[in-house]
Amino acid sequence: QVQLVEAGGGLVQAGGSLRLSCAASGRTFSNYAMGWFRQAPGKEREFVAGISRTGSSTDYLDSVKGRFTISRDNAKNTVYLQMNSLKPEDTAVYYCAAGRFITTIQRTYNDWGQGTQVTVSS
Repeated sequence: QVQLVEAGGGLVQAGGSLRLSCAASGRTFSNYAMGWFRQAPGKEREFVAGISRTGSSTDYLDSVKGRFTISRDNAKNTVYLQMNSLKPEDTAVYYCAAGRFITTIQRTYNDWGQGTQVTVSS
């Protein structure tokens, strides 16, 4: 089990940037692939970005490609999501999750953080 705590959410104007972080504790962080998901009210939770154990492989939701960058620092037990050129449709609660592999399927991730709210105003 890995405990995950997200931070860095907030209110930002369209076109602005935020950097989310997810700090992990518990089992060895470097043994886990990490993913970012988001969920807006009344909508399904969706995969946003994922990163492999070493950071050598990444995957992104098509609508965030070129705007968002996922990275990790295993020495700090932390995964990041740099979000640039934010749009109102990016507004959601963002969750980080730990799993064995990068997938876009929620149920394949075993551990989840509590989420951090990102609100993008127009």
